[in-house]
Amino acid sequence: MQSYRDKICLRDELVERAAAWRAHGDVVVFANGCFDILHVGHVRYLRAAAELGDRLVVGINSDDSTRALKGPQRPILPERARAELVAAVRGVAAVTIFSELSVEPLLRHLRPDIHAKGTDYTPETVPEAEIARELGIAIRIVGDPKHHSTRDLLARVAQKPA
Repeated sequence: MQSYRDKICLRDELVERAAAWRAHGDVVVFANGCFDILHVGHVRYLRAAAELGDRLVVGINSDDSTRALKGPQRPILPERARAELVAAVRGVAAVTIFSELSVEPLLRHLRPDIHAKGTDYTPETVPEAEIARELGIAIRIVGDPKHHSTRDLLARVAQKPA
């Protein structure tokens, strides 16, 4: 049985794995995010994304890109820890860490069959919609309604007395 740590790979290795899976007829699904302090909303999103195809690959924002997107106090957990947590979720086939602020370069390299986004988006508001259309990547919105966020979780923790 594959260790969840073995699911974490560099971009070039991920591209090779995905190409081999597609050559065997597997549908490759891609999901991405910061996944800083993994919570139930993340798990529901990843599990729903995995159900869309045969192999779910996940791109995780690096520490630097998470800080640029979320602010100087983030991430709470370092990128390797976040990658391990996501890799341990059932249904995740591979994980890679990307440093760009946009996932578009990774989509260009990986060329998944499906790009899964959470319910805080609509097909029209997905930032990568144009590149997905250009590459023939289907976009699917998955997960439960956006009632969970790391930002809200951190705010609640900060309010609790020690």
